[in-house]
Amino acid sequence: MPLFMDIHSLGAGVTVADVAKAHAADLATQGAYDVSYLRYWVDEGKGQIFCLVEAPDAEAAHTVHREAHGLVADAIFEVEEG
Repeated sequence: MPLFMDIHSLGAGVTVADVAKAHAADLATQGAYDVSYLRYWVDEGKGQIFCLVEAPDAEAAHTVHREAHGLVADAIFEVEEG
């Protein structure tokens, strides 16, 4: 299955705790779309979040974020693990 990295730029106020809640919502939603959110990283200082996800396509990954919590990515890149 393809692997994607997405980037969210939310600005000041993003906390690891808030992102953990959003990730839990992704996990609860992802099964309906054959998506698997694997890991995430947070840069609190810059207000950025990075998510690693296996999905059939970028749109499926986007749909899970939108339905789970509404925090859609600014960009989604297909990546290969090295």
